Amino acid sequence: MTYAISPSDVEILRGAGVSEDDIIHSVKVAEKALEIARRIGKADIDQELVGRGALFHDLGKCKTHEMEHGKIGAELGGKIGLPRELCDIMEKHIRGGLTGPEARELGLPVKDYTLKRLEERIVIYADRLVDIIYDGIVTLTSESESETRFEEILKTYPKYGKNAITLERYLGYHREIQGLMKKA
Repeated sequence: MTYAISPSDVEILRGAGVSEDDIIHSVKVAEKALEIARRIGKADIDQELVGRGALFHDLGKCKTHEMEHGKIGAELGGKIGLPRELCDIMEKHIRGGLTGPEARELGLPVKDYTLKRLEERIVIYADRLVDIIYDGIVTLTSESESETRFEEILKTYPKYGKNAITLERYLGYHREIQGLMKKA
């Protein structure tokens, strides 16, 4: 199934009070995530979950840009009737899927936020790539350079790698997804 970003979903973000800058970011993440899912080419990837999960991942930023925006987004998503799988992506996207001890350290409810589904990992990977492409911190000659230089960029710029545990998690997603795209 080919999925396209729904204007009505963008309006849900707008209606919730998500800023235009955050909406633009979310649309770019959804476009990148869908591109990645299509490049992997596996028939069993839920493209709607990838596209909508990426679009809604920052819903909680309508209330805060702090660490708890994932938790808040998941709660808001539930209240407006979004499917549990989308709310899971919102809640779990902080630092690419925290463990219970990491959540405790960051002041979040202690639970397992690790990413179990490939669709979740595609969204997180796309979010990191979009940040690299559009933040203006790293000079790129093309969008694809964000993938070829991903490891170097995350290791060089702490903004993207965050800390050692998060860095390794992001690098793992990069290697997994790049490997799947090469097999396609």
